[in-house]
Amino acid sequence: MEKLYYEDSFLTQFTAAVETCVQGKRGWDVVLDRTAFYPEGGGQPYDLGVLGGVNVLEVHEREGRVVHTCDAPLTPGTQVEGRIDWPRRFDLMQNHSGEHIVSGIANQWWGCDNVGFHMGSDLITIDLNTMIDEEQLQKLEDAANRYIWEDHPIVITYPTPEELPHVEYRSKKELTGQVRIVSFPGADTCACCGTHVRSSGQIGLVKLLSVQKFRDGVRIELACGGRALAYLNGTLGQNRHISNLLSAKPMETAAAAERLLAENAQLKSRILAMEDRRFASLARHYKDRGDVLLFDEDLSPDGLRRLCDAILQGCGGRCACFSGDDREGYKYALGQKDGDLRALVKELNSTLEGRGGGKPGFAQGSVKADRGAIEAFFAQH
Repeated sequence: MEKLYYEDSFLTQFTAAVETCVQGKRGWDVVLDRTAFYPEGGGQPYDLGVLGGVNVLEVHEREGRVVHTCDAPLTPGTQVEGRIDWPRRFDLMQNHSGEHIVSGIANQWWGCDNVGFHMGSDLITIDLNTMIDEEQLQKLEDAANRYIWEDHPIVITYPTPEELPHVEYRSKKELTGQVRIVSFPGADTCACCGTHVRSSGQIGLVKLLSVQKFRDGVRIELACGGRALAYLNGTLGQNRHISNLLSAKPMETAAAAERLLAENAQLKSRILAMEDRRFASLARHYKDRGDVLLFDEDLSPDGLRRLCDAILQGCGGRCACFSGDDREGYKYALGQKDGDLRALVKELNSTLEGRGGGKPGFAQGSVKADRGAIEAFFAQH
């Protein structure tokens, strides 16, 4: 089988003869005498497109043959035209080539290996077996982009078995036989079966988004080319929206958000203090009342807990606090000093379509019932 994607990664249309077509688990598996569809491999996803008027759903290599899984059958012996989904192919090439440059420079600088590579639908991840901090990540990004903008040509060679031992290249494993070497002169030389751009300038941009500790090294998240531009446009749009909401200049949104968070923390503190004073007043009101059933509006689960706990200190019985409304249901906090409420909570949840639990003497949860049903339940218990 002639693999046209190795001869010209920019080939988008071709003709070929259908050799076989058999129905598989996910569609019809078609083998051609030649193809420009890249099969999944080396961390790069497969191409999509159209073949003989039917959609290509997946492409995999099996026993040296490229198998195209299509959504309809093709007739063996006929000539068909194939058309690659070019925007997808070019996106994958930009990101695959950008990954090579980043991994190659990291290998030169720190002697680390790329031990994992995943190309997702939005972002790429690279796993390196060494530690890299945020400052080093920025230097790596700067160097990768300088290389891209210098527009170096990319060189692909097929060394003979005799030449291969004398070629220095990155590889995750020892290779024998015919090896395809993809070289980004001055940045990286690596054994690779994927498709690539013709020169580094076609990548456009590399943006390293994050670095996190992963196993014995780090995982770097990045985007290249059109993906990087889309990511930056998305974050710019978000920042512009935040800028308008906070009435802050685009480069001052972080400081404005910090001020807003500080103000919010102060307001929360004041609300907590006001709630605690109110809960203390309610606790005095229900002192020595025995069992208490109380409904209160707009309390958070934490507020319910604190209210229930305050009343429990002096009521001398069981305390059940509910907050919510008949339409959405109610959150609850239920407590009894030195008591065991597990059986009651289980029955409560069963009767009132609730869920929740906790310790023997204290439980929290929610019910899907109206106030009348809740009051009727506690009237019987």
